[in-house]
Parts: sequence; C-alpha cells; structure tokens
Amino acid sequence: MSGTQQAEQRRGPMGGGRGPFGGMGQPVQKAQNFGPSAKRLLGTLKPDATLLVVVVLLGAISVALNVMGPKLLGAATNVVVAGFASLQFKNLPPGTTQQQIIDGLRATGHTQQADLLSGMTFTPGAGIDFPQLALILTGVLALYVFASLFAYLQARLLNGIVQRGMHRLRTQVEDKVHRLPLSYYDSVQRGELLSRVTNDVDNIGQSLQQTISQVVISLLTVVGVMIMMFTISPLLAVIALVTIPLTLLVTVVVARRSQKLFIAQWKATGTLNARVEETYSGHAIVKVFGHQKEVEQDFRGENEAVYKASFGAQFVSGIIMPAMQFIGNLVYVAIAVVGGIQVANGVISIGDVQAFIQYSRQFTQPLAQLGSMMNLLQSGVASAERVFELLDERDETPEPDEAETAEEDAATLEFDGVDFRYIADKPLIHDLNLTAEPGSTVAIVGPTGAGKTTLVNLIMRFYDVDAGTIALDGVDTRRMTRADLRARTGMVLQDTWLFSGTIRENIAYGRPDATEEEIVQAATAAYVDRFVHALPDGYDTMLDDDASNLSMGERQLVTIARAFLADPRILILDEATSSVDTRTELLIQRAMSRLRADRTSFVIAHRLSTIRDAHLILVMENGGIVEQGDHDQLLAAKGAYWRLYNAQFEGAAEEESGTVPAGMPAARAAGAPAVGGA
Repeated sequence: MSGTQQAEQRRGPMGGGRGPFGGMGQPVQKAQNFGPSAKRLLGTLKPDATLLVVVVLLGAISVALNVMGPKLLGAATNVVVAGFASLQFKNLPPGTTQQQIIDGLRATGHTQQADLLSGMTFTPGAGIDFPQLALILTGVLALYVFASLFAYLQARLLNGIVQRGMHRLRTQVEDKVHRLPLSYYDSVQRGELLSRVTNDVDNIGQSLQQTISQVVISLLTVVGVMIMMFTISPLLAVIALVTIPLTLLVTVVVARRSQKLFIAQWKATGTLNARVEETYSGHAIVKVFGHQKEVEQDFRGENEAVYKASFGAQFVSGIIMPAMQFIGNLVYVAIAVVGGIQVANGVISIGDVQAFIQYSRQFTQPLAQLGSMMNLLQSGVASAERVFELLDERDETPEPDEAETAEEDAATLEFDGVDFRYIADKPLIHDLNLTAEPGSTVAIVGPTGAGKTTLVNLIMRFYDVDAGTIALDGVDTRRMTRADLRARTGMVLQDTWLFSGTIRENIAYGRPDATEEEIVQAATAAYVDRFVHALPDGYDTMLDDDASNLSMGERQLVTIARAFLADPRILILDEATSSVDTRTELLIQRAMSRLRADRTSFVIAHRLSTIRDAHLILVMENGGIVEQGDHDQLLAAKGAYWRLYNAQFEGAAEEESGTVPAGMPAARAAGAPAVGGA
C-alpha cells in the first residue's frame, strides 16, 4: 500500500488536508495486546539491564531482612509468654524441670494445659529473660533499619533507571516526529499528536516509577514469606496459598475489562486535547461566526466521553484492591482458628502463631498491592500502545544511499512529466512539464484546488512525485538529501510562523551565524526596520507563542525578512504578502526584484496585480498548466488568465455601473472561477 493510500485511510471525519497546512483528521485507534506492549515497554529499560539486576538484589536483601522480622518478634513473644508461664511454678521445689511439670499435669488430668506448655520452653520460677528479650528486640530494630536503607537505595537507583528510560523514549518520539511524512500530519489532529508526545509519555513514566519497584518488592515478599510460612507450619502455609489462585482469577477477569477502558480513556483524552487546541488557536474565528454554543456542546460531549471512560477504568480496576482485602480477611480468619487449635494442642508456640499471622498479612498484602498496581500498569501500557503506534508509523521515503548534489549556485528547476495524487484513484497533477531558469520569477495562479501549493510542496519534497522527475540543474531532487535541497530553498507561507524569542532571533532563524549588519539589511529589505524601532526594545522585543504583540502584516514581514537573510537559490512565496497593505506589498515586490537577480522565484498570488512583472505566469486548472506566458501575452490570448484578471479588476466597475446586482460577486457574474488557495 502506498504512503498516500495509507494517509487517505487515516483521514477521519474531520477530513484530510492537502499540503502541509490542510485539514486535520483523527487516526484510527488500534490497540495492541497487553502482553506484547508491556514487554516492549520494559524493553525501553534494557540499556540499564545491569542496574536492574542490582535493583532486584537490593530489593531481595530488603525483603529478606523484613521477612526475618516477624520470626524474631515471635521469638520475643515466646520469651515473654514462657516467662509468665514459669512464674506459675515458682513455688515448686528447686530443680523441678519443665518435663516433670508437664508429666504431673497429664497425670492429674490437665492434658490440655500440659499440651499448651509442651509448645514452649521455660525454666520453672525463672520469670522473663529480659537480657534475651532485649537482644532479640535489638536484632529486630537492626533488621528493619537495614531493610529501610536497602529499600531507599533500591528506590533511588530505580528512579534513575526509569527517568533515563523515559529520556530515551522522548528522544525516540522526537526523532520520529521529524521522520514522519507530511501526509501523517495532514491526517492527524494536532492536539491528538501532542497528547501522545506529552501526556502519554508522562503517564508511562509515572506508571513505571510507581509499579516496577512495587512489583519487584511484592513478588520477592511473596516468595520470602512463603518460605518462612512453610518452615513454621506447612498446614497453615497451604491454607494461605489458597489466596494465589483466587487473586489471579480476580486480577485476570478485572484486567481484561479495565484494559479496554484505559485505552478508551487515553484516546478520549487525545480527542479532547485536540478540540481544546483547535478551539484555542481559532478562538477569534469561533467568536466571529458565533459558534461558541456549538464549540461548548462539542467540548461537553468529548469531556463527558473522557469522564465516562476514566470513571469506568478507575472503577473497574479499583475493584481489585477490595477483592484482595476480602480474600485476605477470609484467610486471616482461617489461620487464626487453625493456629489457635494447634497452639492448644502444643503443635506450635504462640509466638509462631503470632509470626504466622504477621506473615499471612505480609503474604496477602503484596498480592493485593499487585492487584491495585494493575490499574496503574494498565494505564501506562495503554499510553505505551499509543506511543508505540506513533513510533511504528511509516517513515518518509528514506534518503538515497549515495546522495547526489547539485552545483552550489544551482537554480534551474525542471519538471518533466510529473504526476502526483493524494488519493490513489484521484489524479491531481498529470504530465506537468515546466522549466524555471535562474533569475526568473515564475508566478502560479488558478482557482482553488488547482494544485498551486501542491506544486511547491513537490519542489520542497514535502511529498514525492508519483511519476516523472523534478531536477535541480539536471540532478533529480529525489537523489539529493532533503536537507541539501531545502538548504537551497527559502519558503514564505501565508500562515506566518514565529517562535517565542526576540525579533532578531526570528529573523536569524535560517542563518544563526548571521551578523548584526546582515540581519538589519534583511529587515530593511523586508520593511521590518520601518516599524521595529517603534517597539519598546527594538530588535530585542520578545515575541510570545502567537506573536500577538505584532500585527498580522508585521508578522508576515518578519517571515519575509527571515527568507531574505537565508539567501536561498530558490525562493517560494505562497501568498506571502496577503496580510500586508497594497503599498507595502508593492515595496516588497521592488525589494525582491533587487534581491532575486540570480535566484529562481516561485510566487503564488491571489492579487494578479502583484505578478505583472513575473517572467513566466502559469495558469493551473485541475492539476495541469492550461496557459503560460507573461502578463501581456496571457491577456492578449483572452483565455483562463484573462477571465481571472477581469474577474478581479472589472468587477468593481461593473457593480458601480449597475451591470452586476449589488452584493453579487463579480466573478460569478463573469462566469469565472474565484481565485483561491491551492
């Protein structure tokens, strides 16, 4: 399937654009399986595999120390209980042993008491052994201190691993964004793309940060506690193991349901972000056409979709923790009952039962934590799927293995039998032949959709031709690197783009090493110098994200100055003067005439008066050139250009004379198509 076909398939209900600034669509959401996505996500941490082993070892040491704690506390309980038990027999003759006491109790029919005493060790009449108790409690304190220290080291090390992994992932996403073909940007909403690059990547980092450590600790704790439980009482350990299949059953059932909801949540979030970004960028248009209510209604609907998906995902995944706690409480009751019976029969000591109950809590708690971590993990994997979809998108056509280059001063562009289409079965440009000589100005005019902007997009290799060649001084541009081709080309668009920074920095964007004198010369040629001194800080005036402290015309002049400073061999002006007044436009045209002596210029213009001096005027209709020549030749031919010219310059006179009813466009009365964008 071709790239254009793929782009067409991705176009959503909002429509697909043609060219770099066309309409935006919404990509089809196709979720991957949880397992492969989670495995690939963990693969982002592979460069730190050695450190991950250290993390596991630190976690194992911390868990081992923590697991030993209840056993020692049980021993302390045995010391206290045995001490109190020994005090009951302090009046017995010296030298009486524990076994003699137990035998005496059995002989007198106190079998249950004898069984209870047989489960402990004491010296009759000795009382509590406080030195031994102090030693045990000191050991417990040391265990927990060192366990906390190792846990801290593990958390600190893991934080670095995760953050480095997210740094690499962000770098991959950034690199991918620059490798994507323009057709991808034509088919995806800007807010949706930004949501994947920012929100989803941040959510992945938070999910990994919160889940990896907990999962490692929980799994190690389950293993360690299980070993300790079997050493205390195999019977009680078997009872505790009942929680594992129940936990797995609940987790799997809930996970299958919640994973779909998390995917829907992040998809809905991306759609909402796209709506907010689109509305914010075009808020003036929304107000002009009175569409506030419609926008608010759309926002409420999409916000409601985010709410429902988020609520459903969190609610369903939140069921896991209460379910785990319920299962843990049932096991706790069973252990307490069976353990009490075993203590009464002298099978195990009270301290061991106490330790086992603690272990049962330690056993069910990590299982419950694993279950509760599933909602975070699922949310992270759902975001990872969306990021991986972006990373898996088809790159633009790769650069040639052995790239060619044209001469340094190359400026001849030749179109030879060029065919191009955005949609497979809808040709746009067919068999286009054109030669633009150095120092010439080629003007392109025609009705909306004729292919004017598409033509310059092909020159810049924003898209590659389907057939034919575009050659720069005999070198096929597809055999050149895009960087080499675009370094020779300057482009000024109707939609101005300025970044946050000073006016000086914006002008020098194409040539960061330009001197102050060169910047001022370019600004003077584009008539920026005329207004910049009226600003508070002159060339050092800071522009915000939208450059709202400049008028639309001033912003366009800055972009023109930027193109002048770059001094390209090929200059493309796509309605570049549409936002400036007529006088300034004429002045800019004169300045360009002086600057374009040895360069090739392509001009797309609506106002035909601005291209009278062009060396060659191309009239395009339906993707082909229907007429070409200079201004006088085309007017004399009385063809398509003549109709366009009359539609613009005779309409006003006809309306004043009454030939055209007031309010009716002259172009419609003349039967000519209106001149529009590409």
